[in-house]
Amino acid sequence: MDVRSTRSSPSRTRQRHSWVRLPDEQLLQLRFCDLQLKLPGSALERRLQHIYDELQRRGIGLRPHMWLAEEWFSPDGIPGIAVPFYLAHPRLMQLERHQMKQVEGGNANWLRRILRHEAGHAIDTAYRLRYRRAWREVFGPPGKPYPDSYQVRPASRRYVHHLGDWYAQSHPTEDFAETFAVWLKPHSDWRRSYAGWPAYDKLLFVDDLMHSLRDVPPLVRSRAHIEPLCDNRTCLADHYAAKVARYGQYPPSDADALLRRVFTCRPARERAPRASALLRECRTRVATAVANEAGVDRYTVHQVLRRAIGRCDELQLRARGARRTAMRDARTMLVKLVGLVAANRVTSIKL
Repeated sequence: MDVRSTRSSPSRTRQRHSWVRLPDEQLLQLRFCDLQLKLPGSALERRLQHIYDELQRRGIGLRPHMWLAEEWFSPDGIPGIAVPFYLAHPRLMQLERHQMKQVEGGNANWLRRILRHEAGHAIDTAYRLRYRRAWREVFGPPGKPYPDSYQVRPASRRYVHHLGDWYAQSHPTEDFAETFAVWLKPHSDWRRSYAGWPAYDKLLFVDDLMHSLRDVPPLVRSRAHIEPLCDNRTCLADHYAAKVARYGQYPPSDADALLRRVFTCRPARERAPRASALLRECRTRVATAVANEAGVDRYTVHQVLRRAIGRCDELQLRARGARRTAMRDARTMLVKLVGLVAANRVTSIKL
């Protein structure tokens, strides 16, 4: 994918689709191939260009090709990036939000963070980095089975913090991709922020490794598209049913019990504010206070808050009483919930 050849043709960015005004119930009955989405020449393609600019500034010659698919992924053996279909149109982003309560990569900052991570996978594939002894000594065995879920260690400093949910801890290849993403970020202060962490040695390794790849042609050059949208005959309803079953659960009962102490699904007032809205409102204000009180870092607090917000939406929880009381109780609840996570009692993260 190279957007430079398409910037002079603004008319190509306007893809008109008959399904735009359909209600969700009817839109869900369409198959992916019926959407007739195209990445070349679209506004999304221009947004994806930023990752190429970042790679170029770092002296990396690889330009991972991209295509539309059901989900984010970078397939084994293909140095490219599959981009989820919903990012190609605002109506599909709206559907994604209705179904999943969030749009992964739905804003510019989030999109760039994911692209840096996926670019790490593509570069790993292109240069067959995981087969190097030094890579395996730093990150671990790449052939380790991929887990359905993983136990996180929130206090560990052996891993960088990037996408969220302590994702670097899930698998050696994800550890590399997350470390690469932190290294790639423009104006990254990783030398200061990770000083004294074991993860710092991983960043130094990536820094040296990427410098050694300057002007080196990739070993794997396949431009294949895996599971492209145009060949996908799955209907959107089936896609979301499977996705909700996979991602839509927050299993720990201890966490649910804490949330239900503060919030309720049967509010006394019809217009009682949503619990998720209250948590979003207090997120910035209480993060530092909760981190200090619970004795953990702000990153852990933000991860717990993000998942608590999602769980409140799933349980359809609302405030019990006055807003001020609910905000005070929410802070107390967050301290306890963060404490559970720090003690590894609520740490099973669904992938």
